[in-house]
Amino acid sequence: MTVNNRNRGNIAMGEIVSGGPGLDRRTFLKESGLVSLGVGLSALPIGRVGANDTINIALIGCNGMGFANTRSTLKVPGTRCIALCDVDQNVLERRSGELVELYGEQPRIYSDYRALLDDPDVDAVIIATPDHWHCLQMVHACEAGKDVYVEKPLANSIVECERMVAAQVASGSVVQVGQWQRSGPHWIEAMDFVQLGQLGRIRTVKAWMYNGGMRPLPVRPDEPAPDGVDYDMWLGPAPSRPYNRNRYHGSFRWFWDYAGGLMTDWGVHLIDPVLWGMQVEHPKRVMSTGGNFGFPESAMETPDTQQAIYEFDDFTMLWEHTMGAGLGPFQRTHGVAFVGRNGTLVVDRNQWEIFPETEWRSGGPPSFRMAGQPVRTSRPEDRGLDHHTANFVDCMWTRGKPACDVRTGSLAAVNAHLGNIAVRTGEALNWDGASLEFRDNPSADELLQNEYRGPWRIPG
Repeated sequence: MTVNNRNRGNIAMGEIVSGGPGLDRRTFLKESGLVSLGVGLSALPIGRVGANDTINIALIGCNGMGFANTRSTLKVPGTRCIALCDVDQNVLERRSGELVELYGEQPRIYSDYRALLDDPDVDAVIIATPDHWHCLQMVHACEAGKDVYVEKPLANSIVECERMVAAQVASGSVVQVGQWQRSGPHWIEAMDFVQLGQLGRIRTVKAWMYNGGMRPLPVRPDEPAPDGVDYDMWLGPAPSRPYNRNRYHGSFRWFWDYAGGLMTDWGVHLIDPVLWGMQVEHPKRVMSTGGNFGFPESAMETPDTQQAIYEFDDFTMLWEHTMGAGLGPFQRTHGVAFVGRNGTLVVDRNQWEIFPETEWRSGGPPSFRMAGQPVRTSRPEDRGLDHHTANFVDCMWTRGKPACDVRTGSLAAVNAHLGNIAVRTGEALNWDGASLEFRDNPSADELLQNEYRGPWRIPG
């Protein structure tokens, strides 16, 4: 028995199909009483997962994080990877061979994700393609009745984020976004502490990424696409351009056609805890400045240096990134700092700690406004990605809400895109979070959505 086989068949471009699940694990868990007890996959003994009761995973976009996500998901009992899809045959052959070597099973091979989504044996897909593909592939997967794990950032535009949220609501698919801090135990502990109120009034939150390992992207000439690469399919809805290796594979993220630079790459990981800890969604006002100041000779379009200020109702958020320098605030390459009257909490992927504020008193020795805390370090067994993929599988069993559902992922992506739109327009932007529109700024409104190249069109 496989899970969530609903709404199979041909995929209508842009048509959102709704429908409930058939007889699947949700029914099994409900009838056995496990759902009412709040018990999911992680609480079930391995022996309960039968040979014919398996979640069949497929991967779309097999390089980098796509394969890392797949290997992490396959650590959960009762999962198997039955299919791979990529526009690069060289990548497909390599990853297929690795799956056979690691798990002893030959996956089905697809070069067009739409054919993979027509495969009735596929229960869930992991989407790890370049950002400009996330929207179409996630929406079409929901229409096809699949559950989805989609890499961050959720989308390459604010309008796409909106459409992806609507598709998940209409279909009922479980959608987990790859912002895995949401499942990291020490991140959860840090956010719980922020919300206790012991830091006092928080007036500023800082988030940053100093990528010291980055080097300039050399200017390269256009050239024929490599053998085995369906370059037109790789472009998909993006503008038609000659092949250039700078725009392909990992470095695609430094070009506006496909991604949003370091702001949307690392920004969504670190802006998300700001929204989480402060329990907010949308700023009222955003301004940003930056450019290619570290590597002015680089071929990158997105800024290698950028600062953005977000104004919320009662605090500001500061985002900062730079490339080629790794010594950021608090001597950390990346992190989030919640600056309160009594102290500052600083958290990154390795640990979190408190820096108490000093209270100076006339005629007496100084004291601290709050008690110090021991440094809380993330343990190797608490690796956030493995918790995140396990949570995804658990929610496929229970049909529960995942740790980073599509709306949560959309809020982080929207905030990151707001910073990019502010730096591209060079204007202070007034934002209406209810309508997802700018107030009286047509030039900024034009950047809410990237133009789609035919025959592709944005879902809606």
